[in-house]
Amino acid sequence: MSAPTPDLEAARLAIASGDPSRAMPALAGLRAVEAEAAIPLLLLGLEQTTFVIRSLACAGLGVKRNEVGWQALETAVRQDEDANVRAEAANALASYGVVRAWPLLRDAFVADDQWLVRCSILSALAEQAEMPPGWLLELARLAIVDGDGTVRAGGAEILGRLVRQGEGPEAAEAREALAGLQGDGDHRVAAVALDGLQA
Repeated sequence: MSAPTPDLEAARLAIASGDPSRAMPALAGLRAVEAEAAIPLLLLGLEQTTFVIRSLACAGLGVKRNEVGWQALETAVRQDEDANVRAEAANALASYGVVRAWPLLRDAFVADDQWLVRCSILSALAEQAEMPPGWLLELARLAIVDGDGTVRAGGAEILGRLVRQGEGPEAAEAREALAGLQGDGDHRVAAVALDGLQA
């Protein structure tokens, strides 16, 4: 049995209420709705004051994609006051494709010092098979100089992947960078570096 199509007017009212207990099920229900009808409601979700509603709206805009949604996500990743929302917007932008998302997400990584946002960008881009080794290396280099150990560990994981792939000058540069991380003050980073060098 297929799920019934949501009542769009009821969904709009629930999202506009700003009440997470009403808005979040309404936003989740938009999965069953065509992008053309869902996107205006997801954009309405982005206007709400509660960060969990805005986060869920960002996630939805990564699934229901169009130009208006891209612009809204671009604004959210740069300007939303909540790191959870910026992180979710970064994830959603990556789903539009690496070639388009990379310049924006690289800039967001540099500009946003919140570990949650940076880790979200690392994982969103590292998961994309079409990320060229040069871009992965650039992202990893940005990450391994971060003040947060979790971000540095994420960068070290990408370096390890480049070493395992063993293609081109990036693999050698990644190995060299990993060697420098073996003495990192954070034991997680040092362990990831050591693991990456075993490749």
